[in-house]
Amino acid sequence: VQLQASGGGLVQTGDSLRLSCAASGLTFSRIAAAWFRQAPGKEREFVASINWNGRSTSYADSVKGRFTISRDNAKNTVNLQMNSLKPDDTAVYYCAAIYHTMSTVPSRYDYWGQGTLVTVSS
Repeated sequence: VQLQASGGGLVQTGDSLRLSCAASGLTFSRIAAAWFRQAPGKEREFVASINWNGRSTSYADSVKGRFTISRDNAKNTVNLQMNSLKPDDTAVYYCAAIYHTMSTVPSRYDYWGQGTLVTVSS
């Protein structure tokens, strides 16, 4: 199983970024997926999750209204559209997958990508 995250970069406050996670080696249409992030010196935290068919999503309060998670089961990808970025959004962003109901708890996820760094300057 491989989850390949991409799309990170250095942006300014208020800018947008779109992260993508390409999955292989699993039955993508059966998995729930999520994005987590980890800032330096902090624990990994939940950002957003999406169920197997994309009809159910969940967001951390800190990103609600600014970030949108989506998936394309035909392309085996999960995306995170991030708008109105703030310096507090600076972190390494990880995609994760699970063959069960989506969750906000990192330990519930079986598969993880390598992370992509997002840096938001003020």
